[in-house]
Amino acid sequence: MVTRRDFVRTVGVGAAGALSTSWISARGREDSVWSLVEPGLQAQAPGPIIPLSSNENPMGPGQVVLDAITSAFGPAGATPGRYSSATNDLRDALAKSLGVTPANITFGCGSTQILRTSTHVFTARDKALVGTIPTYEECAGYADMLGHPVRAVSLDRNFRADLDRLLDASRGAGLVFYCNPNNPVATYVGARETKEFIARVHRVSPETTILVDEAYFEYVTHPDHQSMIPLAIEDPRIVVARTFSKAYGIAGLRLGYAVGHPDAIRKMNAWDNASGTSSLNVLALHAGIAAIGQGPAFVDAERARNAAARDFTIKWFADRGMRSTESHANFIFTNIGVPARQFRDGCAAKGVRVGRDFPPFEQAWCRISIGTMDEMKRAVAVFGEVLGKPGAIVAA
Repeated sequence: MVTRRDFVRTVGVGAAGALSTSWISARGREDSVWSLVEPGLQAQAPGPIIPLSSNENPMGPGQVVLDAITSAFGPAGATPGRYSSATNDLRDALAKSLGVTPANITFGCGSTQILRTSTHVFTARDKALVGTIPTYEECAGYADMLGHPVRAVSLDRNFRADLDRLLDASRGAGLVFYCNPNNPVATYVGARETKEFIARVHRVSPETTILVDEAYFEYVTHPDHQSMIPLAIEDPRIVVARTFSKAYGIAGLRLGYAVGHPDAIRKMNAWDNASGTSSLNVLALHAGIAAIGQGPAFVDAERARNAAARDFTIKWFADRGMRSTESHANFIFTNIGVPARQFRDGCAAKGVRVGRDFPPFEQAWCRISIGTMDEMKRAVAVFGEVLGKPGAIVAA
């Protein structure tokens, strides 16, 4: 039996009042949750903390969304006091923005619920879950809790998914969890390779479902960048998971969704409470509608902001001889040359939080979420002190 922690340890790499933006975006939530199992993870330094541990949008959702949340309270708080019918409004708005039908969409309390539902529906005691190592652990942890087998496949020497080995592991599997970009290593597999991989899985294992986690899709700057949603709506063996927690900046309200063929969506809904309508709160529903209403300009601006701060941070490390993976997300994965815990504790003492351990790379690599440019400039000064690599901060 592979436990959640074993999964990431056993295989090595092949090489109504005023609303607070920080509350809505829930900066540091992952850090707080994992501190329960990794004591000492939270920063101990007094004063303002720079949270670079949880992959959120440091800018939050924007005023338009905050105004929609405030309005959703209604007269004397009446709206949150009643069950909401706004799920259909959000589904319609999202379907229109994606060019799909409402029947192609289901919701979850964050994409975590979508991942758990997919694992429950598409794996079994004789139908394994397949995923890379490391990757986001939710599916592996839930499969293990259900007593369903987990097959872990190491990354290649460039920290990308080894598609040939992943294909071999997929034979007879119930579900392939395909996180792209992959958390925590930030690497991305292009659309052409991904489509070819999906087609190969279909040939060698026709009963296997592929869950493509596009949580960080909006941050990708790779030239071969396409969503797998067009494939998913035509093929019941593909499901795409998305979230409002990252680029849209509302992690604290927990709003995720899946896009797929109506048959796949019906299977998920049949198990998990009729399309998640009871798991969503009215404030999240109104926030999601407002977020979509901002149009692509909001996401384009956030992608550009993140890329500038991300490139600045990668260059700072590179100038000091420290390698980072090729990042297409709102975080980086960097070889800091010392155990992640040592680096994390040193940064925490100086007011900067960085990512938890990600076995099997915890002895030299660390995940660092991307904050604002100002935060990253202050953070690298701390990194230099902790790592003994000071020097002038390079220009943005």
